[in-house]
Amino acid sequence: MQTVVRGAGAVGLAALLFTGAVGCQDDGRSTAEPAPTSPTSPADRAAMAAAATTSGGPSARNLDWHTCAAPSTAQGAGTAPAGDWQCATLKVPLDHADPGGRTIDLALIRTPAKDAQHRIGSLLFNFGGPGASGVATLPAFAATYDSLNSRYDLVSFDPRGVGDSAGVHCLDDRATDASAAVDSTPSSPEAVKALDDSNAQVTAACEHNAGPVLPYVDTESAARDLDLMRQALGDEKLSYVGISYGTELGGVYAHLFPHQVGRMVLDSVVDPTQDPQQSALGQAQGFQLALDDFMKACASQAPACPTGGGGAEGTATITALLKKLEQSPLPTASGRQLTESLALTGIAAALYSQETWPALAAGLTEATRQGTGDTLLQLADALLGRDPQGHYSTLMSANRAISCVDSRQRYSDQDVQQQLPQFDSASPVFGAFTAWGLTSCTGWPVAGRTDHPEVSAAGAAPILVVGTTGDPATPVEGARAMAQELGPGVGVTVTLQGEGHGGYNTGNPCLKKIVDGYLLDGTVPADGTTCS
Repeated sequence: MQTVVRGAGAVGLAALLFTGAVGCQDDGRSTAEPAPTSPTSPADRAAMAAAATTSGGPSARNLDWHTCAAPSTAQGAGTAPAGDWQCATLKVPLDHADPGGRTIDLALIRTPAKDAQHRIGSLLFNFGGPGASGVATLPAFAATYDSLNSRYDLVSFDPRGVGDSAGVHCLDDRATDASAAVDSTPSSPEAVKALDDSNAQVTAACEHNAGPVLPYVDTESAARDLDLMRQALGDEKLSYVGISYGTELGGVYAHLFPHQVGRMVLDSVVDPTQDPQQSALGQAQGFQLALDDFMKACASQAPACPTGGGGAEGTATITALLKKLEQSPLPTASGRQLTESLALTGIAAALYSQETWPALAAGLTEATRQGTGDTLLQLADALLGRDPQGHYSTLMSANRAISCVDSRQRYSDQDVQQQLPQFDSASPVFGAFTAWGLTSCTGWPVAGRTDHPEVSAAGAAPILVVGTTGDPATPVEGARAMAQELGPGVGVTVTLQGEGHGGYNTGNPCLKKIVDGYLLDGTVPADGTTCS
């Protein structure tokens, strides 16, 4: 199971580390593209009935808000949010081309604006993945958006296929544990076959357990859901903050509904011009850059840094650890083992934010000097959506389902093997890891929709596009590409010189002032503004 291609955002990762919920992307290519699944058999109709209803259409401006329960296991578990949080469901068409047909319920959450007299409207958040539950994530980070909550109702949701919004379920918990531990950097024919078999098992489970929903979890359908939310919330225009994959969702919305765009911020931007291979290669480079920055900081601050002086020395230490783990996984206090794949996942997880760099240093120290894998395994579990009780959210299942229906490209083992030298050159640590993730969609039962998302938005209001120079998951070049694709006078770039994935949530005063001024007062900064 791969975890590093769209990225879930620093916010989502931190939510996982402290409450339990986040993600990234699996993209891939196969030699054939099967026709979309059609829910016509009796078994399909029965499964559809479990995830959808047949009554009516969307409930515009008729949301039944009520006190929120604790997040479900599908959303990532946790405790009920304290304060004046309210939850509701919105019925939307399963197939937007058939608005009078079956519907699914989307789970929403909100907290009202504190200054009701000067309320602007609703501000919707998507925290990325694809696959992160907004219902579970937003309350955990409401304090970060306190200034925005003064005049906005803060609203988030589980996108279709996620959490309690007809969430996609594939493998059970035990099988997901096994899948996550499979060698994701295979170097022998036997290991390649094991990875292929694992991908096939996941695909078959997804088709069996969620088949009728799979054709309809695409980003365009989710963008159409956003507009129905806007209407149901009573807003003339959509005000929106998208992080990581949420930037792609926002860009697609702007393309479909340019004249409904209000104040929109796209932060840590997915490059809409890249295919999955280009994106994966960029992420290999991005995560290596973040790892190099971590090792440099570690060497300067800790005399006993586990990666020594960093650079080539530190990279060699980590690659030696990973090679050892491939043959001899490390024990943990839980009784589970830290495999090479789980270690790579844990290392990647810690690079999403500088706040988790100390945990990475501790985890590498444990693994290299004490021979245990507890901290790296905890980090991996966070990124994979596994709670302490061993239950998985829908994060990874939804991640794969959304990614595979979005992307038309399919990659074979031979495609990956041909590209491995380029990936290994980009990152000795993450190259093979990201490259082999491209096979995740091989054999997927639903054909991918597009080569890349269409985000041109002529006529839309200015959209703030934020990139961070040290972002591992969505390199800063993606923000520039998104701004260009949105079109002249629409995309306005702001660059943060810093580390991490999710610029606003770093708390940088300069960036916060710019974003708050834009969202609260409508002040559009000069294109190309830089914060440090």
